[in-house]
Amino acid sequence: MEFLSTKDKFIPNYKCNDQNNTVAVIGGSRSRTCLNMATSLCNYKFPQITYGSAPLMNDDIAALFVKWMFPAEVHQFNGILHLLLHFGWTWVGKVCFVEEDKERFIQNSLSIFTERGICFDFIESIPQIMYGNEVGEMVEQADKLYKVIMKSTVIAVILNAEITGLVALRLMIYALDSDTVPKERSTKIWIMTAQMEFTSLLVQRELPIDFLHGALSFAIQSKELTGFQEFIRKRNPNLEKEDGFIRDFWKDAFECSFSTGIRDGNADRTCTGEEKLETLSQSIFEMSMTGHSYSIYNAVYAVAHALRQLHSSQFKYRRRGNERRWKLFLQSPWQLHCFLQQLSFNNTAGEHISFGSNGELITGFDIFNWLTFPNKSFLRVKVGKVEPMTSPGSLLAISIKDIIWPHKFNQTLPLSICNEKCPLGHSKIKVEGKLSCCYDCRRCAEGKIADQMDLDDCSACPENQYPNKDQDSCHQKIVIYLTYQEPLGSSLASIAVLFSVMSALVLGIFIKHQETPIVKANNRNLTYILLIALLLSFLCTLLFIGQPDQVKCLMRQIAFAMMFSIALSCILGKTTIVVLAFMATRPGSKIRKWVGKGLASSIVLSCALAQFSICVMWLTISPPFPDSDMHSMTEEIVLQCNEGSTAMFYTVLGFMGFLTSVSFTVAFLARNLPDSFNEAKFITFSMLVFCSVWISFVPTYLSTKGKYMVAVEIFSILASAIGLLVCIFSPKCYIIILRPDLNKKEQLTKK
Repeated sequence: MEFLSTKDKFIPNYKCNDQNNTVAVIGGSRSRTCLNMATSLCNYKFPQITYGSAPLMNDDIAALFVKWMFPAEVHQFNGILHLLLHFGWTWVGKVCFVEEDKERFIQNSLSIFTERGICFDFIESIPQIMYGNEVGEMVEQADKLYKVIMKSTVIAVILNAEITGLVALRLMIYALDSDTVPKERSTKIWIMTAQMEFTSLLVQRELPIDFLHGALSFAIQSKELTGFQEFIRKRNPNLEKEDGFIRDFWKDAFECSFSTGIRDGNADRTCTGEEKLETLSQSIFEMSMTGHSYSIYNAVYAVAHALRQLHSSQFKYRRRGNERRWKLFLQSPWQLHCFLQQLSFNNTAGEHISFGSNGELITGFDIFNWLTFPNKSFLRVKVGKVEPMTSPGSLLAISIKDIIWPHKFNQTLPLSICNEKCPLGHSKIKVEGKLSCCYDCRRCAEGKIADQMDLDDCSACPENQYPNKDQDSCHQKIVIYLTYQEPLGSSLASIAVLFSVMSALVLGIFIKHQETPIVKANNRNLTYILLIALLLSFLCTLLFIGQPDQVKCLMRQIAFAMMFSIALSCILGKTTIVVLAFMATRPGSKIRKWVGKGLASSIVLSCALAQFSICVMWLTISPPFPDSDMHSMTEEIVLQCNEGSTAMFYTVLGFMGFLTSVSFTVAFLARNLPDSFNEAKFITFSMLVFCSVWISFVPTYLSTKGKYMVAVEIFSILASAIGLLVCIFSPKCYIIILRPDLNKKEQLTKK
């Protein structure tokens, strides 16, 4: 209010004969001071520059005349957010200086933290200083806050206070120390905002400051100013008597009193003015320029540059009238505002100074690590910086190796998390009723992995890889198929070759003894075709062994289907001829004209042609092709033939099943026909073996995986073909080779 009054006369809004006109006001280390200042002075359009906290202005007009030597609040919170994410601190607390700051943070800034997975165990405000009867209530609130902070499991606590914030925190920590607080939780890492400085009361001088060891603090980016140290060393209260502040400071700092004043009861000596500031502990006075000091320095120069620009633009020619206009300006300094808004200059440290559209300083933050010593001194070491105007990826730059942590952590990175991180092979699971940062861990589901700690969910391996036993990494799957080199493949191939040779031998025996009654009986040509079909059936199994390719995939199922269809049609033709032959022997039977080679050939040709047509249709619509099965086996990729059209594949099998059922039925009906050598009995038994093999094939095939599915199909082909060969032809070979006496026409017709 003195700015609005005549000098030495406190009469607001009344000024006369005052040659010392104020053109701008710099001040406000506390937001409440700034707000009160703006409320009063903006009525007179006074340009104002604050160097501490940026207050929340309620009046947009008032805000137009206020500039902040401080970046926008969101930039500092973004820097803190990236700092927390950099260290992996997701479980934190926050202490605000006043209740309004707490509410503003919750409304405006809390969401940017929660969206990135940061949870707050508590958000509290420091109790305001009270007097008289309210002191007890203040102490009670402080004790409650102290217990909330110290009993919390959080390690990192954000201290969003102002320049005197450490005064209250220091008193609270050492005055309210309680045995109810677990010692293992009493060590916190304080993250202090740039509004704070190390300040203390005289009564706090003997209190330790070790709670700040390892703390991290933000500060306005600053550079060392040439001549500042020399300027500090030359301060002398005897030479600056008009500055009452320096004498009060001198008395408190050196615990002395000036002879001209009232002797301080706590001072044992007289101030000489020759005391050296550099001898004071850093907890009493810092010789280096702090962030607030740097802001004040820049604010003074900002006003000076704005005045120079205004003077040079409006009063370029120094005439008498212009001098009068300059004096008139000093009585209405609002004109300076637009020059402050457009201000851009480099200070003596070479740093560029300019304001944003909302009056905030365009700059970044330095990050300091606090080291404390037993003599109550401390050291702030720069370990990083925040550049708000850069991309999010390069916003924060910090050197972890240069940070000294509290002694408790033994120089390992502290973990400020709600619970232990989920280990490899596990993922997080939400706990009902708790914040997202507090969770349980569960083992990854089968087939999934977690190759990093604390993952939200497990992920599947690529198709060509599989999870290891611990489910924390993927291993390459091996490619498998049934080969000739392995025992199973070589065994099946050997059996196929052996029985194909046996089929050829039987065929040779039958050709050699083709004129004997037992060979001529039951259609000799069908017997030859059946033996050739069985021979090729054995050999077609070799198409199932080895790496699948386009030719094998096209041939193997078609060859198998055609050979077995021909074999079954031959058996059907043979049994049909037997039945018709006996029916034709009845007197007056009209069936006699159907008995003959033509009927048997027609049956074989029609059945083979039908199956061939189905196969051609299959190859036309969707033929088989080489494929790889990556899912059936956990650790292996199975090279196989994809059947293409599943419907056509089952149609082929269905037709074979139809031939099998008809052949079995006809043979079963002819089993009791009188004959010295009734082939129908052996065909019935062979078809029984054939059906048993393929009925058991279905569940066995479906229950196996990988190359063993191919092995099961090969085995079924071999077993069913062997059943036909052995059951039908072994009795005939026995008679032809070992009992030629039975291979006579009389033996066949005697019944």
